[in-house]
Parts: sequence; structure tokens; C-alpha cells
Amino acid sequence: MRQFFVHSWLCAVAGLGAVAAATNQPLLPGDALLERYFAAETAALAARSDSATAPDAWLAHQAARRAELRDMLGLDPWPERTPLRPRITGRIDREDFTVERLHFQSLPGLYVTGNLYLPVTVRRACPTVLYVCGHSFQTADGISYGNKTGYHHHGVWFARHGYVCLIIDTLQLGEIEGIHHGTYRHDRWWWNSRGYTPAGVEAWNCVRALDYLTTRPEVDPERFGITGRSGGGAYSWFAAAIDPRIKVVAPVAGITDLENHVVDGTVEGHCDCMFFVNTHRWDYPMLAALIAPRPLLLANSDKDSIFPLDGVLRVHQHLRPIYEAAGAADRLGLLITEGPHQDTQDLQVPVFRWFNRFLKQDDFLIERAAAKVLDRRELRVFAELPKDEVNTQIDKQFVPMASEPEMPASVAGWHRLQDAWREGLRQRVFRGWPIETPAPETALRFRAENLGLRVEVHTFTSQQNVVLPLVSLERLAAANTPGPVTMRVVDEAGWETVVSALREGFAGVAATVPEDLRLVFGGQDAGEGQAGRAIAALRTEVVRAGGRLLVLPPRGVGPTAWTGDARRIVQVRRRFMLLGQTLDGMRVWDIRRGLQAAAGIAGRDAARSVLEATGGMAMNALLAAVFEPGVAGLRLTALPSDWERAPDYLNIARVATIPALVALAGDQCEVVLTDSDPTMSGFAQALRDRFRRDESGR
Repeated sequence: MRQFFVHSWLCAVAGLGAVAAATNQPLLPGDALLERYFAAETAALAARSDSATAPDAWLAHQAARRAELRDMLGLDPWPERTPLRPRITGRIDREDFTVERLHFQSLPGLYVTGNLYLPVTVRRACPTVLYVCGHSFQTADGISYGNKTGYHHHGVWFARHGYVCLIIDTLQLGEIEGIHHGTYRHDRWWWNSRGYTPAGVEAWNCVRALDYLTTRPEVDPERFGITGRSGGGAYSWFAAAIDPRIKVVAPVAGITDLENHVVDGTVEGHCDCMFFVNTHRWDYPMLAALIAPRPLLLANSDKDSIFPLDGVLRVHQHLRPIYEAAGAADRLGLLITEGPHQDTQDLQVPVFRWFNRFLKQDDFLIERAAAKVLDRRELRVFAELPKDEVNTQIDKQFVPMASEPEMPASVAGWHRLQDAWREGLRQRVFRGWPIETPAPETALRFRAENLGLRVEVHTFTSQQNVVLPLVSLERLAAANTPGPVTMRVVDEAGWETVVSALREGFAGVAATVPEDLRLVFGGQDAGEGQAGRAIAALRTEVVRAGGRLLVLPPRGVGPTAWTGDARRIVQVRRRFMLLGQTLDGMRVWDIRRGLQAAAGIAGRDAARSVLEATGGMAMNALLAAVFEPGVAGLRLTALPSDWERAPDYLNIARVATIPALVALAGDQCEVVLTDSDPTMSGFAQALRDRFRRDESGR
């Protein structure tokens, strides 16, 4: 009998050889798929950036772009400017400068610790520099003194030369230690769903630092500058881009472009504080262009592994024509020094000269270097950390979330609510979906029959550079019988269950299928002790599905899974995030396209498709059904009950709750939830009870 199985497959392969040869959509291994996909998507965003920053248009649209950036930082609408409640906790007096240890609250309980460096003699309001810190570990004996202490030599230099300089701690590595590494290290993918990035907190703290500085009589608020290196370089960009009070900007090693981050992989060297939530799908030259035409010195070193030189130069090339068009070419500077990613004197001195030139209108010779002269213990602000701090949980508070939906007063009100949710999903969650959506190209690549089952492997184009398999399992007795199609969306475990049954029931297939389809059927045949069990279970599933079951493994599952350990998977997901997508957001797209491809399978009524999925894939299927009107039903098992447990999608928690999405899908198809929190369907049921239609359809 085993020989018969192999013969059946060989005959099937021979019959479809011409089809396989004619198709131009090979199934790629996951690593090759990723390489092509990320390169193409990055190039597309770079082209958008080129177009958006065209000099004849950019300056006129800066206000709108600035609003987009605030949105991507979680700052639209602006948080309330609550009382700062500043407090000076101590003072250090030296012969040629003074330091105040202080803190303020940028929001209630969100403490910002800092050191304010002042000239000894202040005869008039001084030019003022806000210095924002990179990642500098300044912890000893269980006490964090704050990364401000690692950069105190900059504050000393400014104060000695007639400036006021405020150096503030960051959320992570400050005296109160928050988190920057949500997706990088702590599995907090729900940051994406909440539209949260610690970059937004850092930018807001900079804005409030300026608010505080304007209250100080020593400060000239018309002469604000900002600088910092590494993380501080990034926050310099963000703060200056959203706050026009900053007149002069000198970020050091704080920016490069998506080509470096996504294609070259420098994202792996950065935590989440370096990035906005890319809702509007920007490349980073667009951020840089928001500084124009203010004086800007772009500083970097030539051997910086996480801000590579080629990307820095590309950013500068974008900026030059904008400054030239504004008649401000002399206000744009480029500084490249020799060295690695370090705070070197070669970088420091030109930055000091830049501020002298544009905040003091002076260019005197710098004879004294920035030197570390203080002990970090002297600069500690808190003797005891405040018990009312929210720094350690600000990720759950900073960005307002969508509230639980209220019952609309009428059917028309319900329709308006639906429209608002769908539009929010399109514009804020799934903007990374392809804009042009021709019908998916499909190809029947393989067919075989055995044990009363017909197995077909189709491939379809989900989008450019993404070809996926769609496996059809059909009872021969039900072949060509019109009826609904059940599509099961599977994760890795679900895919392995299906493939194990196929290996068992159709032994030897790996040696006979087209080469690229060996990704689908590769692996070991079942052992003799397991023979018959898996394939029998699969036949039962096909019968339960009404005679035909389509199995869809979205990108990254099964044949298109990428290799590597858990750490690499994290960085793959972060690359999607930088492109204004998420992995599961694009899997929702794959499901939509799979449903559309199913409509092209001969003899089936795919317009009556029933989707079934489990766990995270259940949420993906639910969202796909919101946008595909042909879905007749959803059978979802273990649907996640909150956004911390669900797959991540950009900003979705700002748009709608999970019960709202269940109701949205339930308005156009039957939704059956199994092993799920019953409150997830509560709003949908309340709507049905409220707006139950009578037989006349009113």
C-alpha cells in the first residue's frame, strides 16, 4: 500500500508539471522572503521621503508634518501642561560655576531629575542649552545616580563659558529607573498596540524642561539650544522638531535612515526610545527636515556601528536642498570625525563652537576642554525616591486609549460608529497595507488523491515579494459540490499538525513535488506506530468543514518561517515596526488576500467562506473579517481578551476595544467564540438586543 501512495503522488506531479513550470511565483524560504520584502518596503518609504521633502513643497507643509510627528510620539493631542512643581534639593558651588540639583514633574508623578549648571556671575539672561543624555550606566551599590552624571562635563563647560545648561535624566537610566527596552528585551509588544514609544516621553520631558527654564530669570528664552549624543542625539531631533522654541540644534550620533536600520540591521543596536511609532510611514530624513531652516549641526563619527556613516550622509543630502531653498545654507553643518560610537573631544569642540556661533554670535577660540570634575554622588537629586512616581509604569498611562464603546442611540448612530472605527483602522493601524490591490495571482502547483482526499497546493501573491501557499483538502465524494469554504488560519503548531498528517497519508511526497514546494511537504514521514492517526483526524476535520478545508499559513509560518533563535525573531518583528507595520498586521492582510484567492478556486463559492483560527491567529482572522464582506462566519478559539495578550498592531488600542471589533465583525457575519472571555462578545450581544430587526427589515 505504501508503494501505491508514492505512485499516486508521482502521477499527480507528472500531470501538473506544465502548470508548475508556467507559473512565475515561486515560494521562497522565509529568510529570502524577508530580505526581498524589507529591501522593497524600505526603498518605497525612502522614495516617499524624497518626494515629501522636495524643497519646493516641504517648508509649506512643515506644520502638518509636525502634527504627524506628534501623533507618532503619542503627543497628539498634547498632554495637559500640569503644574511642574519644581524643587531644588541642593546646590554645588565651585569657583567658576554653580550646579543646582533639581526635579520637576512633567506630568503628575512623572519625575524628571536634572542638574542645572549656571555661570558664577549672571549679569543678564543667558543663552541656554538643554542637554539630553545617551545611555550611560551610573549605578553603584544599588543606587542609580542618573545618566546625567555621566555627561556632567558638558554642563560644566557651558556654565564656564557663559551659558545656562540643564542636563536631564532619561526615563531609563535616570534616578528613577523606567524602561526603554519594551520590544527589545521585555516582550512588551503591546507598546505598538497602545501607540506608545518612550521616545514620546523623552520628547515631552524636553518640552516641559523648556517650560521650566522659561521661569528662571537667568535664562533667555529666545536663545534656546539643544544637544546630546546617541539617545540624547535622537531626543534632540524629536524635541527640536516639535518645539520651535529651540533655535539651535546639534544632535550627535542620533540619526540614520531606514536603509541602515531595516536593511542593514542597525535596529538591533537600538532600544525603543530611538524610534517613533511609524504610523505615517516616514523615513528619518523627514524628521530631520522639520528642523529647517534653524541652525543644525549634524555630527557623527566615521566608525559608528549603530549610526553608520553612509546613512548619516544620506540624511544630510536630503537636508541640503531644503536649506538652500530657504536661503539658509550657512545654517546647516556636517561634522564627521574619526572614531567609534563614543563621546570624544573631537565631537564636543565643534558642537561648542556651533552654539557660540549661533547663540552668541561669536566664534572665539576654544582653549579649555570639557572635563569631568565632579563626583556623581554630588549630583544625586533624591535622597529617597518618591513613592508617588509613575516613571516605572508610564507606558500604561502616557497615551490615551479608546474607551469602552457606548450603546448608540439609533441604527444610524451605530453605522456612524462603524465607519469611524473602520476609518481609524485604515488610517492609524493598517496604513502599511499595500495601496494598489489587484486580484491576487494564483496558481495550482500540485494535486494528489488518496484515502478519499484530494490535496491541492495553490500559491498566491499576498503582495509584491510575498508569495504564500494555500493548501486545499477536499473529500473526493464531495468534489465539485457547491457549498461554503472553510479556511483555517494556522500558526506554527497548527501548520505542523496539518503537514504531519500529509506526510503520513502521502508518504514520499518530499522527493516528488516541485522544488520550492518542498518547503510545504519537507520533513520526516510519520513512524509506523503513528500511521493512520493523523490523516484520519484530518479527514474528520475536512468532513466537519463541509467537505473542503483550506489551510492558510500566513507569512512567517511554516514554509515561509524564518530561521534563527528567539532573539532574531524579536529583531525581525522590530523591522516590521519601523516600516509602519507589524508582523501580525501584515498577516491580517495575508488572510484577506487568501480569502480573495479562494474565490478563484474553480467550483467553489468562496463568497461564503467561514474563517476559523485559534489564539493570536483568531485576532488576525477577526480583523480580516472586518474588511472582507464575503466572510460568512468566524469560528474563533481562545480569542485574546486584552491588547497585552493579543498580537500587536500599530495604535489599535487607541482606535477600538476588542469587544468593539467583535461587534464590528459580528454586524456582517456570524461570530462564534470558543474558550474565550464571554465579555468579548457582550457589546455585540447588546447591540443585537437593542437593534433586533423585525421581519420587514426595519
